[in-house]
Amino acid sequence: MREFPEGREQEFRRLYAAYFDAVLGYALRRTERPEDAADVTAETFLVAWRRLPHVPPGEEARPWLYGVARRTLANHRRGERRRSDLGARLRRELPAALPDAAAEVVQRADVTAAMRRLSARDQEVLELHLWERLEPREIAEVLGLTTVVVRPRLSRARARLRELLGNEPEPLGHDLTRHPIAHREEPT
Repeated sequence: MREFPEGREQEFRRLYAAYFDAVLGYALRRTERPEDAADVTAETFLVAWRRLPHVPPGEEARPWLYGVARRTLANHRRGERRRSDLGARLRRELPAALPDAAAEVVQRADVTAAMRRLSARDQEVLELHLWERLEPREIAEVLGLTTVVVRPRLSRARARLRELLGNEPEPLGHDLTRHPIAHREEPT
């Protein structure tokens, strides 16, 4: 392992200044997008910083850096391939996994409009319960309240939402997670 009489940072600055353009050119010629080349170059110099004592001195550093860039580029390509494969798989499987929501669009719009008419406090407690599927004790923890405060707040918020939607009160024990709002997606 090499020692650096002028200091590690100074040696890295020298290496970076001497070979940045060469490593970037290497990456640019092997990637489709300049930002990918920049990522490969940055990762290559990060490895060089971590392994600075192992970087060969003088002109031997350039092929060593190319070797690091080559392995970095291979990792980058594998990652891209995995992301692409995952995207393709999700595009194939998602339609089968999610029911067609077209029939619920109007109902969801009504529920969304009704939710917006509720107070922020009511919205928050309902969102935590219906969207995040938290129980009153968990909601209490999130809000920094006691369960004794949350239970009636949740009950009143449900009643106000039903009133805004023009729905009759649900029978005791009704599973509120089946309510259309429980499956509402956040806007993108």
